[in-house]
Amino acid sequence: MIIDDNEIDIFIASHVMLKHSFAENIIKYTDPKEALNYLIINQDDTTALPEVILLDIMMPLMNGFEFMENYEQLNNKIKKHCKVFIVSSTIDKEDLQRAEDDINVVGFQVKPIDHKFINSIS
Repeated sequence: MIIDDNEIDIFIASHVMLKHSFAENIIKYTDPKEALNYLIINQDDTTALPEVILLDIMMPLMNGFEFMENYEQLNNKIKKHCKVFIVSSTIDKEDLQRAEDDINVVGFQVKPIDHKFINSIS
């Protein structure tokens, strides 16, 4: 799953993931609230849940950290199945520390993602 308000970043991430056979199906959302709703609706069907979530931080309606606050409230089955990676162009030390401190965030990657990043999480 890719959650990013920038269509170009979604395109790049999707392209890299498909080119390197990382995923067969990529769920894409520009609205984090819709992504949360998808996770809730599919919480009992692990085949529908993404194994990896690539989450942008800077989004207008709900930022990535607000998404993670809501994500924390989700069913443990979801949190055990999905690995969340923050993917952002930020270099703000507070953002980096906040991502590192979140127990539900597996890692942080600077945009754009590349094959090295994809290979590191495969």
